[in-house]
Amino acid sequence: MASSSLPSNVHVSQHPCLRAKLSQLRSQETKAKETKALIHELTLILGCEALAKGLKVTEGGTDKSPIGYDYSTETISTSSISLVPILRSGLGMIEGSLLPLRHETCSLTLITTALQILLPIPVSVHHLGLFREPITLQPVEYYNNLPYHQAPAHQNSAAAEIAILLDPVIATGGTSQAAIQTLREWGVKKVIVISILGSIGGVRRMAEEWPENVEVWIGGIDAECDARGMIKPGLGDVGDRLFLTIGK
Repeated sequence: MASSSLPSNVHVSQHPCLRAKLSQLRSQETKAKETKALIHELTLILGCEALAKGLKVTEGGTDKSPIGYDYSTETISTSSISLVPILRSGLGMIEGSLLPLRHETCSLTLITTALQILLPIPVSVHHLGLFREPITLQPVEYYNNLPYHQAPAHQNSAAAEIAILLDPVIATGGTSQAAIQTLREWGVKKVIVISILGSIGGVRRMAEEWPENVEVWIGGIDAECDARGMIKPGLGDVGDRLFLTIGK
């Protein structure tokens, strides 16, 4: 699908490896283990493209090389960045290493995302839980752990400047559109959306929600959704494929 009719803040990857891996992910023969690996690999490719444009390098001081020579370091400021996966399929963009750390809802939490691998130091990860009501296809929020601290200037001092929103599939666009609205109300200044596949209508709807402050990086575009709101030919239900709940 040509991207010429999409808004200018939508960037469709043309990376050859991504396109080949996306074809593998589409197949009904791809099992849960391979699905998880492919989503992680696709997120890494898209993350490289998105962060190359979305972040800036700053001077970090000096250090010494292993043989004693001084050199000037470069870094990025990660204190103002948060990763925000949309539950549940957004967890597929999180690398599956579990460490026994206490979490507010469970004793184990996924702590390292594909994007964390790219970033020089870890950043905060906040989760948004949204599902699509099956009759109206409208998004319903059921979980939100974005921190909030009121500053004297009536701004949320806990909000990140840049939120990297992880949502593997943008079908009707309603869920990611609602997530952008939530992040904007939280107080972020910029949203970088990373997604693997979307429909042209859904991506346009989401990208036009806050066009001056949203950049969308996506692996592929299909023409339309069916009556159930599923992308054609699409990827199926990514959450079901990841967590073996097909036919629930």
